[in-house]
Formats: sequence, structure tokens, C-alpha cells
Amino acid sequence: MTGSTPAPFTADDYRARMERAARSADEAGLAGLLVAPGPDMVWLTGYAPTAVTERLTVLVLAAGRDPVLVVPTLEAPDAEKASGAPALTLRGWTDGTDPYAVTAALLDAGGRFGISDNAWAMHLLGLQKILPGTSYAALTDALPMLRAVKDAAELELLAAAGAAADAAFEEIRKVPFAGRRESDVGRDLADLLRRFGHSQVDFTIVGSGPNGANPHHEVGDRVIRHGDMVVLDFGGLKDGYGSDTSRTVHVGEPTDEERKVHDIVRAAQEAGFGAVRPGAACQEVDRAARAVIAGAGYGEYFIHRTGHGIGVTTHEPPYMIEGETQPLVPGMCFSVEPGIYLPGRFGVRIEDIVTVTADGGRRLNNTTRDMVIVD
Repeated sequence: MTGSTPAPFTADDYRARMERAARSADEAGLAGLLVAPGPDMVWLTGYAPTAVTERLTVLVLAAGRDPVLVVPTLEAPDAEKASGAPALTLRGWTDGTDPYAVTAALLDAGGRFGISDNAWAMHLLGLQKILPGTSYAALTDALPMLRAVKDAAELELLAAAGAAADAAFEEIRKVPFAGRRESDVGRDLADLLRRFGHSQVDFTIVGSGPNGANPHHEVGDRVIRHGDMVVLDFGGLKDGYGSDTSRTVHVGEPTDEERKVHDIVRAAQEAGFGAVRPGAACQEVDRAARAVIAGAGYGEYFIHRTGHGIGVTTHEPPYMIEGETQPLVPGMCFSVEPGIYLPGRFGVRIEDIVTVTADGGRRLNNTTRDMVIVD
């Protein structure tokens, strides 16, 4: 896929993110944040250890203090190469010394800290042992919106990932479906995502016929037949940011009922997109899409939330689901993906990634949402 190479994030970009995270923690009543290797660390520092092992690596953030990355000394050279390294202090520890003592010196002995969801239990327990007065909250609970609002550069990367996924769909609709296994089409999809710039393929769902009634079927050995409805849901990471789109195609001409169900889902997806605007609660997107499907008599067959956030991971907050009152903010990005799943028969799902704008929403996926007929 043609296009200019995105400008890399700078140390100043990462410095601003770390300052914002520390400030958000303070506003939430936390003494600071402990960030383990994973998506949060990549987003905050640009550093991703080549291997996550039992050796403690943790980013310590607190309002009014310089950020510190506690890292095994043998891994410090790699950490120093990270784009965000100039914006933080590296604190090394060597084998035979206590990494928890090194980290404890940076923490308030009686503080409550947000900690990455994916932090190892042995590391959390090690800190609690040396600092029994501390307490911890998972970042998803403590700061669910930490990465939710994207800046202009992030939006550009997400749009490019969406365009790459769209290009993959335009190609996959040209390949033969009938007589091939779901796994064959899934392999084609993965190859296409990589061809159009994805470095990581997270999922390629190909749900044909009755398998389409299972939203997370992924791929199997079922041979796709003429007359099948086929749910395609695929995505991954391109230049560090996620794609995720779904389209439902039909092998040969569909029945009147199949067209009807597809039209209902298309209308529900449009209604969900239409509910996107600054200040609206996340649940309003879910309600708008769900009302269309329920009104058509298929409410019991829409069995999942309407959407999820996307960024440096393909699933993250915010979530478009009843009970989520978080207001939408310009720069948030998430899926709008209603579906109808008729057990033992077929399923339909249509999904776009959407970003909130100053006065509404903008789709980052732009392939047709009409019924596509394939061979």
C-alpha cells in the first residue's frame, strides 16, 4: 500500500503522555502509577522489552516527580534506545540485588498506586512484602480512559490502519469462497493484512453458514458452500496502531430472509454511528444500534456489546455497552459493530472503527456496507 511513512513519536510526545498520566493519577487520588511491560509502557515510553521475563521492569510515575524506569542492568542498553528514553531516568538493578528495594525507594510507603493489568503477580507481591502499607488498583479500573483520547498523530495512524484493512477486504472479496475451507480464506486475509502494511495480525474470523452464528468462531475446517452467509472480522496492528473491521458476504444469491437480516444490521450500524457525538454517553451508541435490532424482532439474537475502544491494542476502553456512562470526547476511537446471530443457521455483523469529532463522528472504515456477493 502506498503512502508516506508516519513520523515517529518524539521524546517530547512521550514526556507529555507521562506527565498527563501522572496528573490523571493524582486527580484520581492515587500516589502514582506502576507500569509493566506491555501496551501502556509502549504508549508512555516507546519501550518494549525484547522478552518479558521474571526480572522486574517497571515504569514509576507520580505527579511532581521525574519518571523513572526500573530496569535490569543487562537490558538497559535496549531501554536507552527507546524513543521516550530521553524523557525519563533509568534506574538499573543487577542480578543478586533486590529490585523491589530499588523500586520501593521511589514509592510512598503508605500510598495507593495504579498498576498495569498485566503486571506479574510475583512482582506485585514482592512490592507488597517490602511495602506492606501500600495498596494497588488495576489501571483499567483506576484510569480506564488513560489511552482513550487520541492526538492528531495517533488518529492518522489509526486511519492508515483502517485503510489497510479496507484494502484487504477489497481484495478478499475477489477470491473464491465456495469449495474452500474457512482456514484457507483466513490465511488469505492474514496475508493481505501483511501485504498492506500490518506487522501483526491479531485475528481473522471467517464464520461460514452456521459458524457465523458464533461471534468469535475465528476459522475452522468447514468447507464453505454455495448459499452460505460468511462473517469476516479481521484486524491487527499497523505501525503500532490497530485495525478491526467486519463485513458479511454471501456466496451466491441470498434468500429474502438473509437480505432482510443483513439490512437490519446495516440499519443498526448506521444508527449506532449516528449516535456518536461529543458528550453522549457510550451507552447511547449501544442503545441506538440495539433499538433497531430489537424493533425488528431480533433483539435476543444481538448477544454482545456494540463496540470497544481501539488504539495500541485492538480491544481497550471505552466500551459501547449499556451502563457505561462515560461521555464521548473528540479523539476517542472505537468500533460500532452490531450483529444478529441465528443459532444453527447464520450470522451477520457489520463493523467500522469510528472516531469522535468536534460535532459528530467519522468512520475510519469505508468499504461498502451493502450485501457483497462472492463466488
